[in-house]
Amino acid sequence: MKRVGFILKVKPELIEEYKEHHKKVWPEMLDALRRTGWHNYSLFMRSDGMLFGYFETPTDLQTAVDGMSKQEVNAKWQKMMAPYFESLEGSRPDEMMRELDEVFHLD
Repeated sequence: MKRVGFILKVKPELIEEYKEHHKKVWPEMLDALRRTGWHNYSLFMRSDGMLFGYFETPTDLQTAVDGMSKQEVNAKWQKMMAPYFESLEGSRPDEMMRELDEVFHLD
């Protein structure tokens, strides 16, 4: 299982609204994530909107993102989430995830 960490930046004025959406993620979105290899998925956020995501997958970040890109529910979720993020440059949020290098892991 590969551990993946990534960052994105939520617009500071939309942080609370963003958090509210994640208190009630659509069941079909949760199912799609599980089916496409997103396991033990967590999001963490600093007070300035810097978002750190972590999940485990059998393959890698790109394969997991590609799997989700084929899910109809993902297109709807990404469209809804796009206004919350800084610097998307016309891309979907899941296309702008910047993977971090793992430098230490305590098993």
